[in-house]
Amino acid sequence: MRPESSGRWLSAMSPGPACAGFIVGIALQLQQPALWPAGWYGAAILPGCAAAGLLLCFGGRAQMAWWCRAGLMFTLAAMLGFGVTGWRAGVFQSSALSPALEGRDIEVTGSVLAMPQPGEDGVRFRLGIESARLDGRTVTLPPQILLGWYSGFAGREAPVPAQDADPFEAALALQRQPQPLRAGERWQMTVRLKAPHGNSNPNGFDYELWLWEQGLQATGYVRAGVHDAPPTRLSTSWQYPIEQARQTVRDAIFQRIENRQMAGVIAALVVGDQNAIERADWDVFRATGVAHLMSISGLHITMFAWAASLLIGGLWRKSARLTPRLCLALPAGAAGALGGLALATLYALFSGWGVPAQRTIWMLAVVILLRQGGRQWPWAQTWLLAMAVVVVLDPWALMQAGFWLSFVAVGVLFATDSGASSQDGDWAGGRSGTEEKPDSRWKLLRWPAWLAGLAGALREQWVVTLALTPLSLLLFNQVSLVGLLANAVAIPLVTLVVTPLALLGVLWAPVWLAAAWVVSVLVLFLQWLASWPWASVSVAAAPLWCAVAGVAGGGLLATRLPWGWRALGIPLLLPVLLWQPASVPAGQFELLAADIGQGNAVLVHTANHTLLYDAGPKFSRESDAGHRVLVPLLRALGDRLDVLMVSHRDIDHIGGAAAVLAMQPGARLMSSIEETHPLQALRKASRCVAGQRWEWDGVAFEVLHPAAEDYGAGNKSNAMSCVLRISNGNRTALLVGDIESPQELRLATANPAALKADVLLVPHHGSKTSSSAVFLDAVKPQWAVVQAGYRNRFGHPVDSVVARYEERGIRLVKSPQCGAATWQSRQPDIFRCQREEGKRYWHHVPER
Repeated sequence: MRPESSGRWLSAMSPGPACAGFIVGIALQLQQPALWPAGWYGAAILPGCAAAGLLLCFGGRAQMAWWCRAGLMFTLAAMLGFGVTGWRAGVFQSSALSPALEGRDIEVTGSVLAMPQPGEDGVRFRLGIESARLDGRTVTLPPQILLGWYSGFAGREAPVPAQDADPFEAALALQRQPQPLRAGERWQMTVRLKAPHGNSNPNGFDYELWLWEQGLQATGYVRAGVHDAPPTRLSTSWQYPIEQARQTVRDAIFQRIENRQMAGVIAALVVGDQNAIERADWDVFRATGVAHLMSISGLHITMFAWAASLLIGGLWRKSARLTPRLCLALPAGAAGALGGLALATLYALFSGWGVPAQRTIWMLAVVILLRQGGRQWPWAQTWLLAMAVVVVLDPWALMQAGFWLSFVAVGVLFATDSGASSQDGDWAGGRSGTEEKPDSRWKLLRWPAWLAGLAGALREQWVVTLALTPLSLLLFNQVSLVGLLANAVAIPLVTLVVTPLALLGVLWAPVWLAAAWVVSVLVLFLQWLASWPWASVSVAAAPLWCAVAGVAGGGLLATRLPWGWRALGIPLLLPVLLWQPASVPAGQFELLAADIGQGNAVLVHTANHTLLYDAGPKFSRESDAGHRVLVPLLRALGDRLDVLMVSHRDIDHIGGAAAVLAMQPGARLMSSIEETHPLQALRKASRCVAGQRWEWDGVAFEVLHPAAEDYGAGNKSNAMSCVLRISNGNRTALLVGDIESPQELRLATANPAALKADVLLVPHHGSKTSSSAVFLDAVKPQWAVVQAGYRNRFGHPVDSVVARYEERGIRLVKSPQCGAATWQSRQPDIFRCQREEGKRYWHHVPER
């Protein structure tokens, strides 16, 4: 092959098809429910590499049409992306936690890898494992694990719990309190581990994917009770200087700023500690569409790189007066671009090297290196190459919402900018300083520089808002209607004032007070916006094609084309804005048992009404099933609650109720809670009393328990559980809360015919105090749903209870194995499991 022929071949080859093919190959691999054997992925890698090499060496001799070359490169790159990603996943999965080690007390020695995350109930941290022993023998654990060291209830005045206290709370009260942890310290401690396992709900957050992407293959907690060996700090080291510096700065911020609310925002902007921001503030930031500004995002990294490049470029030019050889060796523009990239990388590392920061650094690196190498590629090819580089380093980023928001925003800005192909004024290009001045005759036609810059910034914000609104609706089922106004104020304030002041505070701490004051003013403004009616709107989750059409429509509206063409974008926006999921037919009903861990939460749908039975547990003082699971689920389903029925006051049933009621102002609350319960202040509850009955869309709802006289009898909370019967005349479901054997006997003897049901919510999560034989014989369900946490501390459902159901041929549906479970009265023989329908290879498959 002659050199000139090879040159023509290579020059004719565009990187676009190869980059697109590589990305598509990775995207296809991420859809696999289970991994193939490693050899199968090798079969995709080796032929692809060999064919690509042959194509590069001998392709110039073949007369091949451009579309044929592009298709071939696309296919080969797709095979390579698919194979490499599958092989990497297999290697990572090979070091997973052995099921035999779950729930065992293991003595580990390891180092704290990152800045610990303190909370009201303890501290969470990553531990790099050096050694592990179980019963005196060495065992193998994953290289990194995520641990919690919980504080228990030592802060109470009475260290000894009451006799009727929860056994787990009693154990926590006697826990040794967490000691201060710092990155780099080596510890020896006893831990109890389990495989990564998260809640699996429709359109819910994939916690197991997040752990996978973070390189964490086990979670657990420190055993620090009175019968456990005390955790011991072995030594300290300087192996993790950046993490130690981050922790030092974070501690200094909280010491300097008394207002923890403001200190949390400053800490998030300086060291990337998003957990420092209070949940109420996150709600405001999301409602106003500025959440992306309150953590280290691509915008912060890019602005930092831009400012650093201007500073370094200016200093480089001034240095020419002293040593001209510097500018001769490296132009000032190039020095500024490379220096800005280097400093931005250091900033990203200091902020925790989060996934959004990594994406931005790799994107900037690709663009800058291309420009410095003299490559003048069209924007689409540069965009695809940057995306390919990001997914080479982190293939699972394709499953993250932030990835698509970042790249779609950049792509739309490029596509709608009439000067996108021009390199003038691009700091990444590094102009040499010999630039030609614009013709003076245009000066009279130009706006003032500040006004032109403001107009450009407003136009870019408008373009991004139009394009990303449909995508945001797909990813989050919510969009802020005040976001354009909020961002117009918050973007310049946060990026040009707050963030620089916060970073300067690292050098001189009093500056943090000024940054905190600015943040407090901004938060007041955002809270005012969030209080507006219709500040944000929610829509039901739409299919992917709706979002693609919506992004295309928004981008078309934002272009500089004539309005006749731009108006074609309006119908493309309608599907994602108006999408509604299929409703339940009249006379039928549907149950969705949400995956909320150890607790109850069942959605009941009829044709035009929705009831939520129980609201799941409160996981900690900072988190509950309402915020974490139920509110996003209701938003994704497009549900408007008519009734929230809280069976009783136990925390695993009422924990998420406040969040649900705040999101659903029109919902009526029914419960057996006492008049003095704090939830009564949020929404006055009407008592559920046996005999209450109503009908929705041909479906009858009837309360079977408790009786009116039970409210004055001083019963335990479980005995006061509201029992709800739902029937359309052909099919029946029975939701029973935490009733125990005495209440089961009472119901079974009073009216056994009313108990007959097709679906039963297993009483008390499968506790040994419930699911009595007489009760099961009266109900005779075809299905029984157990809502219990994976490896929960109570052992629910207990083996004896499971055996009782199996003896009667009742099919058990367990939330740890099934995830969210859906049953429809018109298809009574089918239970759909979210964990099976949405299965990916990184998802945990618990043993049944």
